[in-house]
Amino acid sequence: MTLFEGLVLIVAGAAAGFVNALAGGGSAITIPILTEMVGITTANGTNRIAILLANLTAIAGYQKGEAIPWQRVGVLIIPTVLGAAAGAWLSTVTPPDVLRGVFAGVFLLVAASVLLRPSRWLEEREAVLHEPWRSIVFFGIGFYGGFVQAGVGFLLLAGLVLGAGMNLVNGNAAKVVLVAAYSPLAILLFARASQVDLAVGAVLAVGQMSGAWAGSRLAVLKGAAWIRWVLVAAALTAAVRLAFG
Repeated sequence: MTLFEGLVLIVAGAAAGFVNALAGGGSAITIPILTEMVGITTANGTNRIAILLANLTAIAGYQKGEAIPWQRVGVLIIPTVLGAAAGAWLSTVTPPDVLRGVFAGVFLLVAASVLLRPSRWLEEREAVLHEPWRSIVFFGIGFYGGFVQAGVGFLLLAGLVLGAGMNLVNGNAAKVVLVAAYSPLAILLFARASQVDLAVGAVLAVGQMSGAWAGSRLAVLKGAAWIRWVLVAAALTAAVRLAFG
């Protein structure tokens, strides 16, 4: 890794950390860069190191603003982690391209929902997902996060906001808790398959942590109405990258 490559990783990581703390799709920035450096298979595993540290940083930022709904997110951790473990294991033996077109469509639907029904994303309401559907949905989202990671923030936000009744600020705070919860196990599974570059992941994490802190603090200060435009832009960008990248 050259000095120039390290600087690129830090800048790209900062942008990805910022976007991930507010919406999702940051991996659409980092995965292409990592792919050029370490290959697509190792890129998927290496990216998780920065994601784990960035989400821990974002948790600190959201917690400082007292925005994390710990009681509501706590019940979602187990099904999400179990799903992520299954997805990460499968990713170590299966090419991820099979899901690109499907989830490009999911991201477009998220963007359309934010634009057409903004009130559903801005205000808290009664949860519409109840057991066993809640665990099934978050197991599935966790599976995708473990398998690919790129864009899982959109799916988590959809489940937390539209399904669990949170607003965008609390939903983002809960999202980073869930990603931080399943990432260590995912990293372990990728590492066992020799698909993690620790040095590259550590440099990328420096940028992602700074971006995540800035994004989480802005989310608390600016509120849900501002975040929805970031979410729309990020979802559309990620959908285009997945569909045509």
